[in-house]
Amino acid sequence: MSVVRSDHRRTLTPQTHERHIMRKRYQQGSLKKGDGKWIAQWWEDGHRRKRTLGSVSKVAKAQAQSELDAILAPINARSEAPSASAKWGQFVNNIYLPFYQRKWKRSSAMTNGDRLRVHLAPVFSERSLGSFSRDELQTLLDEKAASGLSYSVVAHLRWDLRQIFRMAVAEGYLLRNPAELLFVPRDAKRPEHTAMTMEEVQKCFAVLEPRERLIAKFAILAGLRPGEIFGLKWGHISQTHVDIRQRVYRGEIDSPKSSHSIRNAALSAGLIGEIRAWKEISLDPSDEAWIFPSETGKTPLSRDNVWRRKFGPRLKAAGLGWVDFHVMRRTHATLMNEIHDDPKLVADQLGHTLDVNQNVYTRASVARRKEAVDALESSLPVM
Repeated sequence: MSVVRSDHRRTLTPQTHERHIMRKRYQQGSLKKGDGKWIAQWWEDGHRRKRTLGSVSKVAKAQAQSELDAILAPINARSEAPSASAKWGQFVNNIYLPFYQRKWKRSSAMTNGDRLRVHLAPVFSERSLGSFSRDELQTLLDEKAASGLSYSVVAHLRWDLRQIFRMAVAEGYLLRNPAELLFVPRDAKRPEHTAMTMEEVQKCFAVLEPRERLIAKFAILAGLRPGEIFGLKWGHISQTHVDIRQRVYRGEIDSPKSSHSIRNAALSAGLIGEIRAWKEISLDPSDEAWIFPSETGKTPLSRDNVWRRKFGPRLKAAGLGWVDFHVMRRTHATLMNEIHDDPKLVADQLGHTLDVNQNVYTRASVARRKEAVDALESSLPVM
């Protein structure tokens, strides 16, 4: 008697096969103790990987597990088939941020990450990518503007949303981008681009102590950003200029903001004289020493601390409480524009492209504009 064997192998539909592959490739890794240390192990690109996560006596198991989970998150994200049902938070944390953080400077990564964490993650993280509509996202921007957020923050949130959903489309998670047509609401609070007059600049210098006055002159007379000022070492100063090759951002040494920011910024004769006088009384005038050191001398002075303790109170008492480092730098651009007719000269000094210098930082005074309209009027033939 012949025996008929039935084939018990299950026929997989494409969808079932996809889920089967996902289950097979998804991994949790392993966490073991070895020689008094936490050892993490996992598979990646067909190879067994291993990493030491720290001493068992110093690192709790929960912390070591969190580190392993962070390692596996982008690997597992790559293993999952793109789907509109994927969580927004998982996509952002495991795919979007790991990719773009390779492009962004550290300062940009921190700023962008903070913005997502504060304004978008609390309401979006558990939502699926495919559940968003254009009108819903525009309403979010409208509400952010109505809450008092600045035009700049709302504009950056619009950019965040468009960039995230563009990547979701490019990676095959979505067919269309619901954020593509978003706009910044008309009532978003725009900043007042204020600059000091010559008289206000003189008052500013007069009320500050020597160290703070020199810092202010770097900003107003030389047009340096605060991070560039506090990142200066004595070796960066020459007879005619300062070599801008680094800056301080949130206490960390970083490269300048952009390629245009890497520059030789000219120094006026009087400012050079004050720099020399400051160097004579400095505890460490060597090339590698900070021009404005902290109390330990090992790190640069903190921008926020010196402003809160020194700049803010004195400027406020003098009626200049509205002045900050941005105002000082904008004052440099505006006053230089009043004196010189070469906008490229001012842009190079500030480390800007020409369009940013003209459209964002420079503000022509009413007096100069009146001269221009008077000249226009006088050029017309007499009727």
